[in-house]
Amino acid sequence: MCPIANALPTAEGAIQIALEEMPVTLHGSRALVIGYGRLGKALAPRLAGLGAKVSVAARKYADLAWAEGFGFGTEHTGELKGWLCGYDLIVNTVPAPVLGEDELKELKPECVVIDLASLPGGVDFQAAEILGIKAVQALSLPGRVAPATAAAYLRSTICHILNELGV
Repeated sequence: MCPIANALPTAEGAIQIALEEMPVTLHGSRALVIGYGRLGKALAPRLAGLGAKVSVAARKYADLAWAEGFGFGTEHTGELKGWLCGYDLIVNTVPAPVLGEDELKELKPECVVIDLASLPGGVDFQAAEILGIKAVQALSLPGRVAPATAAAYLRSTICHILNELGV
């Protein structure tokens, strides 16, 4: 499936999970999107469009500059410790450990963590459970939340690949 097209239903699915799991509205909440690749770029403005105060964490300074240019707060992924206590929602898109026990200890009890990253993911779910943090591992969202759209994207991508190959 086209990774860019795939990011759109994934972002919508993440918002659906957030709406179902958070004890507060997205409007007025503080949200952190970890990772500013295809999915982070699709998710951050959608959260902001619902009234969330969005920050983006990334490791590349160019990505942080883009995020800041679009009006998002910024954090460096390698320097999250000490800055996590104010968020109501954290969505991880990075498929590497970024939210371990030390970082999870900083979260306020009602914070919801959603991990969208491919396995192994970026959240220590065992530590989250021990600490009483609501953490959701949300794999394969496009097919679960928008199967017809996901199928259409897959069909389109296959047709484009075949066309490029001259088949």
